[in-house]
Amino acid sequence: MQMGFRWFGEGNDTVTLDQIRQIPGVTGIVWALHDVPAGEEWPMDKIEAVRDQAARAGLNIDVVESVNVHEDIKLGRPSRDGYIANYKRTIEKLAQVGVKVICYNFMPVFDWLRTDLRKELEDGSTALFYEKSKIEDIDPFELVRRINENSALTMPGWEPERLAHLTALFEAYQGVTQEHLWDNLRYFLSEIVPVAERCGIKMAIHPDDPPWPVFGLPRIITSQANLRRFLKLYDSPYNGITLCSGSLGANPDNDIVAMIHEFADRIPFAHIRNVRVYENGDFIETSHRTQDGTVDIAGIVQAYHDIGFTGYARPDHGRHLWGEQCRPGYGLYDRALGIMYLWGLWDGAERRAARERKVAP
Repeated sequence: MQMGFRWFGEGNDTVTLDQIRQIPGVTGIVWALHDVPAGEEWPMDKIEAVRDQAARAGLNIDVVESVNVHEDIKLGRPSRDGYIANYKRTIEKLAQVGVKVICYNFMPVFDWLRTDLRKELEDGSTALFYEKSKIEDIDPFELVRRINENSALTMPGWEPERLAHLTALFEAYQGVTQEHLWDNLRYFLSEIVPVAERCGIKMAIHPDDPPWPVFGLPRIITSQANLRRFLKLYDSPYNGITLCSGSLGANPDNDIVAMIHEFADRIPFAHIRNVRVYENGDFIETSHRTQDGTVDIAGIVQAYHDIGFTGYARPDHGRHLWGEQCRPGYGLYDRALGIMYLWGLWDGAERRAARERKVAP
């Protein structure tokens, strides 16, 4: 397992590369050009600038998260071919600087959804919180306003310019079904995966967060059955999954351990984090520790060890601790603690495996 840490770039992140390099076992950053709008080709000089910054800190840039997919591609509009052409050229450029994995998602309009960015937990820390009844009742425009007002930094997937045409997007998705979205995803994969194969980059789709429809918008990357269907859309080792235990774990019916074993050879990238799910469907993000949430983090790490996972992982969202002022979900302290917990589980699995090999006849 190769450990990374998501970094949003100088001037857009409270965490520095020097801090990241001091977290034991972290070898790379998980990055993107967040100032490039979805659909545009990434400029080579900006790509190289991030590569050089990371290299000076002794970190790799193997994983990009995310090269965002333009809404016209998801909607299947005639203009999608131009945006797909830009996406292909971006893949080719990223290959030139050694990128190995590109994470992306296919969620209409919004990426992740929460109702409170700093909900207080019992210990006084705060975390991202989803209150199901509020999502069912709230005007999406009010949610956008709330998100943007409560974050001094640009939120991935919530950039103001991306959401400026929210009314038009909602109108465009009227009548778009899950089957339409599957068809448009199939078309996208048929165009980009051959390029990724040629460039030696693995594409890794991120599950929908939360894993169910919101605001009447279809969502399809939500379950083990749907992940199975997704992988069959384009059967290639370069068409893979970013298996996010937090996103999928918001639905207790999802068995993450079973997914790891079934999709073992198609998981180039893993997000490992915990959530506590309540009986009414609300959920809050917790520490990574297994006992603190609903997701079996210990079982998940053991499953990755069992399959001989050599791909990339990151701790994903964290709580806000000790008065840290940071991007919601992306502070330094709790994600660093999370990494050490994950390494502790991994080291324990290594020791058990070594003992079993020693006593085997």
